[in-house]
Amino acid sequence: MHSKSKTIFITIAAAVLLVWVLISIVPLYWMIIGSFQDSKASASFQPQWIPDVWSLAPYERFFGKTLALRWLGNSLFISAVLTVTNVFLASLAGYAFAKLNFPGRNSIFWILLSTMMIPAQVTLIPLYVLMINVFDLGNTYTAILLPSLASVGNIFLMKQYMSSLPTSLIHAARIDACSEFGIFWKVILPMAKPGLAVLAIFTFVASWNDFFWPLLVTSTNEMRTIQVGLSTFRFAEATDFGAIMAGATIGALPMFILFFSLQKYFLQGITIGAVKG
Repeated sequence: MHSKSKTIFITIAAAVLLVWVLISIVPLYWMIIGSFQDSKASASFQPQWIPDVWSLAPYERFFGKTLALRWLGNSLFISAVLTVTNVFLASLAGYAFAKLNFPGRNSIFWILLSTMMIPAQVTLIPLYVLMINVFDLGNTYTAILLPSLASVGNIFLMKQYMSSLPTSLIHAARIDACSEFGIFWKVILPMAKPGLAVLAIFTFVASWNDFFWPLLVTSTNEMRTIQVGLSTFRFAEATDFGAIMAGATIGALPMFILFFSLQKYFLQGITIGAVKG
């Protein structure tokens, strides 16, 4: 009886997962297929799941009528810089909170952690005023990058991960007169490569997909990221759905490549924050 109930449960769970996968995949499939059709077919309420005619014209229109290469370059630059700074600063702070004893360590950590409870929308206007009116950084890379150079969530993840690393190697390095930064650079970072890889992947994905903040602080077409650029891609006479879907496919392509090439790190990232010291 128990075996039969287990089989029924597994069957139901598999059916639910299958439905969920289909719901998730169909929009992506239609986006990719629509990018190889003319605009009329892309916008049709009776879509062709396998097009009769395949065409690269939507991609030609997208790259020909927009600053797509500049948008992609902006997104790549911003995502790369934020990934590097977050990995370095979050791992440095995570090491300090996990392995170093200093006055107020727990208090400072909990104060930082409490800021995660504040909705981002609450700080958006003060941050915008600070960047634009006080520092006069409007329409610059600095305005996009500065608020996201380090993340409290990333610090928390690295603190949890580094708490699981053996402390005996740190003591041994101190006996050998290694500096604290030397311990961090030569001992901790090599052991923390899986956690650093997960952090880098998640940060890159979040930075690449970020939309609202780059939209808020940029005002010229040349400073747009690919996500913001897509939202401004319009024609006066009509909406070119084929070209828009081509742009969306181009914008999503790096994420597809990143996920399928490094999916094992994505799976590790599901449990990285639950590691106990």
